Amino acid sequence: MTVPRSPGSRSRALFRRAERVLAGGVDSPVRSFRAVGGSPVFFARGRGAFLFDVDGRRYLDLVGSWGANLLGNAPASVVRAVARTARRGLSFGAPSPLEHELAEKIRAAVPEMERLRFVNSGTEATMSAVRLARGATGRSKVVMFAGGYHGHSDGLLARAGSGVATQALPGSAGVPASIVRETLVAPYNDLDAVRRCFERWPDRIAAVLVEPVAGNMNVVPPEPGFLSGLSRLAHRHGALVIADEVITGFRLRRGIAIGRWQGRADLVTLGKVIGGGLPIGAYGGSAALMAHVAPLGEVYQAGTLAGNPIAMAAGRAVLEELSTERYRRLERTSAFLERRLMMLAEEEGAAPFRVQRVGSMLGLAFSAEPLRDEASARNVDRDRYARFFHAALEAGIALPPSPLETTFVSMAHSEREVDGALPGFRSAFRASRKRPGRVR
Repeated sequence: MTVPRSPGSRSRALFRRAERVLAGGVDSPVRSFRAVGGSPVFFARGRGAFLFDVDGRRYLDLVGSWGANLLGNAPASVVRAVARTARRGLSFGAPSPLEHELAEKIRAAVPEMERLRFVNSGTEATMSAVRLARGATGRSKVVMFAGGYHGHSDGLLARAGSGVATQALPGSAGVPASIVRETLVAPYNDLDAVRRCFERWPDRIAAVLVEPVAGNMNVVPPEPGFLSGLSRLAHRHGALVIADEVITGFRLRRGIAIGRWQGRADLVTLGKVIGGGLPIGAYGGSAALMAHVAPLGEVYQAGTLAGNPIAMAAGRAVLEELSTERYRRLERTSAFLERRLMMLAEEEGAAPFRVQRVGSMLGLAFSAEPLRDEASARNVDRDRYARFFHAALEAGIALPPSPLETTFVSMAHSEREVDGALPGFRSAFRASRKRPGRVR
């Protein structure tokens, strides 16, 4: 693998240009590199397990468009499907057969989604599922978990209040306190905190919104009994469970993940993988619940580009590629990467370091303690991660530019690519031990 110095001159020039027209120079905050310092790399193309920047340098891609590129970059079957569909029309604003064809494939793998609705992003999917839960139950409050991210709709941009399992505080300027007042925030993996929410508001909670594996505070798996207990608790009080599987859906298995831990969802949200790298989201549940959605019911939701034929074609092509054997190989490669990282960290004296892995989701954490909730995730050594990140980038390895994000392995990766990256990871662990210096 080539060893670049990143970002190159063209990336730096493009970022200066972008800053003159885009807010912060980017269209999503984490891309700005603010969490790790420096300026972002601009990419020109991707192929398989690799990305190539505008300066012609190659990187092993362990971001994967934040988990969307399960098959790797530009998989041939998906590119063919997109090109074939684009020649017939980019958007109709009307029904096309591709919509129900993809929906049928999703339902076959996710029977909980007896009926579903396509939208354009994970944010839209989760926002719409929350609205549906409120409309179907006639209740207003929603329980979510500190450190979870469910998109940037106002009611879900919430952070924990001054006590455990309290009403939320706005998590962003521009979000009125009156809106997040209906959001209750509990620590992840803490059933007692959720129980206290139901004790305080026994008839006012519409739904509990949960990521089966939290993927925006590093990678935090559910502890034994958490998701199953959460389902029983919510249903006992007449509330719904919304499984936010925008990240985990079709990423960990063919279908959704909540059942792996004996959880039971009433509504499911999907995104990322089901679009094959194109903008997409979906939410769904039983036919009875989805009958509340317009035009059948009084819960309104619409979208001009929802069910876009190109996104539908890409999603269908992805799902047709997902076999049991490919998931097995993905698990083997992900476990191989975990073992090699832990081996190198020990050899280079980089402790405390840990890999929080669930399937092909890996969280790289400079932490002595396991991460089980937001509080423990916030204690990771961010400075060490920043040094590790930049050294890896210079060695041709693209990692998430934040210590609280997820590293993703794709089906295009193999043990060969992992082995090829080991010298780069070794130098990154060495750099992580050094005293902080100026990040270019």
